[in-house]
Amino acid sequence: MNEAVTLVESAADRLSWLPDWGASLILFVIGAAVAVGAHRLAFRMLTTFVADRSLFWRSLVSRTRGPTRLAALILSLSIVSSAAPLSDGQSDAIRHGLLVAFMILVGWTATTALHIWTVIYLRKFKLDSEDNLLARKHLTQMKIFERAGVTLLVVVTIGAALMTFDGVRQYGVSLLASAGAAGLILGLAMQPVLANLVAGIQLAITQPIRLDDAIVVENEWGWVEEITATYVVVRLWDWRRLVLPLKYFIEKPFQNWTREGASIIGTVMLYVDHAAPIALMREKLEELARASALWDGRVVNLQVSDAMEHVIQVRLLVSAGSSPRAWDLRCEMREKMIGWLAEEHPHALPRLRADMGRQPTSDPHQRPARESARESLAPATPAAPRRARQPARA
Repeated sequence: MNEAVTLVESAADRLSWLPDWGASLILFVIGAAVAVGAHRLAFRMLTTFVADRSLFWRSLVSRTRGPTRLAALILSLSIVSSAAPLSDGQSDAIRHGLLVAFMILVGWTATTALHIWTVIYLRKFKLDSEDNLLARKHLTQMKIFERAGVTLLVVVTIGAALMTFDGVRQYGVSLLASAGAAGLILGLAMQPVLANLVAGIQLAITQPIRLDDAIVVENEWGWVEEITATYVVVRLWDWRRLVLPLKYFIEKPFQNWTREGASIIGTVMLYVDHAAPIALMREKLEELARASALWDGRVVNLQVSDAMEHVIQVRLLVSAGSSPRAWDLRCEMREKMIGWLAEEHPHALPRLRADMGRQPTSDPHQRPARESARESLAPATPAAPRRARQPARA
């Protein structure tokens, strides 16, 4: 470090014939060029060094190329500013600004490293597998913890930068300690935001929902698409998006269809006639389930769940490996069972009965009441008038 400063001072002496501002400008340009060249050479060497190492180190080197280049520039300009022909006030101001920028870059690099480590860690888990419960559990936890870590790094970086200023050092200490009257006032003003942040930590620990969970919330069915620091995005079945605050899932009830596993039992209700062949329907359901690629081979059943005045209610149960497959399987079983009944057993479909014929009587000699009533209501036929007897002629 001292050798670099001595070298810059010797270069400044050679440029003493120029004005101070001109010499300083040339020194800063040369320092920036040296920093960029040194960084390029070091980056190539480092890339070659980590070529045979794990994916984490390779990703870390490639993703931090920009921040490290800027860090080298800050370091080089800081050395130049200590030997350039500047006044004490100008030199101190430039070095202080470079120090703050360097702290910001350190925080940026740490945030990038945290993101790279999270991505590499989650690559061990496959979300596209049939039963991805473990993968969704780790993905949800790491995403929430990554956001918490980034927030912590930002707070520490800002606090460290503030503590480099003598006038505002106390504000930096207060920010790091998160105490004092200002912190209480800010906490009261940001109560909804803080409530969602606390709910996010609770969700990460208890995990009532996870990414890609199938849930029913607000009478809508969909999948958990995104969990942020303050809200949850649910992708509904018709591609709409339902956005809910994090504390909703802590305070209100909802249905989680994939809490312990992705498998689920689908229910189909059929209404058939009382004379429907239940045994044949049960055999046909098992045949259709075995022939379907959506059935997971675990549950298939048919039961008469209710009997009403005109129809009986038949419940079909079939299981599938996930909720979307269960929905498709339910539709398939419903369509094929109704088609089979209509083709093979049409009498089993719901119908209304009405007997319009005459009621039998026990006495064959007794006339039906309906005929007697009909005759009683018929008008009487008047009798033909008799002719008056004509008197005999003499």
